[in-house]
Formats: sequence, structure tokens, C-alpha cells
Amino acid sequence: MSDVLMNKEQIMEIIPHRDPFLLIDEIVEMEVGVRVKARKYIKEDDFWFKGHFPDYPVTPGVLMVEMLAQAAAVCMLSKPEYKGKIGLFGGIDKAKFRRQVVPGDVLDLEVEIIRQRGAIGTGKAVASVGGEKAVSCEITFVATDGDNKE
Repeated sequence: MSDVLMNKEQIMEIIPHRDPFLLIDEIVEMEVGVRVKARKYIKEDDFWFKGHFPDYPVTPGVLMVEMLAQAAAVCMLSKPEYKGKIGLFGGIDKAKFRRQVVPGDVLDLEVEIIRQRGAIGTGKAVASVGGEKAVSCEITFVATDGDNKE
């Protein structure tokens, strides 16, 4: 677990997310524009556990999809032609939630880019704990200038 390619500070140089919504802790493997492996350490004090659920802390599935999307964004926005861009969701397909993720878990996030046409891409994404799938989905995204115009 000591092979860290990028820490949080380095991740923030690529994607614009900041606390409390920077949801990945480190990048452990990456082939720029092709695939990425990232990690999120699920902590008892993560902001969502105060309300989801106070007596039964479980990581929301939609936040795990967001974690996967942030990992994919690092992978794609590391390409020189996308430097300074923002990655936005274009779609989420085939999402399956298979396992609860709770405080103390280490969530491994893997995304493989399976299609890309210009600034639009699709990634096959899996989040797992100890090799056991928690979430799988396909995420479609677009790299944009971040000027709120399509």
C-alpha cells in the first residue's frame, strides 16, 4: 500500500475538487487516458456519516460513483490536451451496488476508459473492498473549459 503515484495535493493540481468534495485520497496506478487505480480511506468522520445514517454508517452509493468519476477525471485530465479542463458527468449506466462500505474500509477504485471521441469518454468502473466488488458501473463524461456553456 505504499506505492502512491499521486497524493491529495498532486490530485488537486489536476482536478478542481476540494474538501469536502475531493473524494479520492491517492492514485496508485495510472496509464494516462487509458486506466487508473485510486484509493479512498473510509473514515468514521467522513462528512456523510453524520446523516447517512447516524446509527448505521454506510457510504452512499452515489458518492462511490462520484469517487470513481473523480479517479477517471484524473486519468483523462492528465492528458496534455485536457490540462486545466473540468470533467463533468454525461451519464451513469449499468450501476450495481453489491456491498456496503463502512468506516474503516479501504475502497479501491478502478476505471478503464473503453471509449473516447474527442472530449467525451466512457469508463468501465469498479469500486471494491479487499477484492470484493462494492459498486460497478459505466460512467460517461465530458472534458469542458468550465465556463458553464455546453
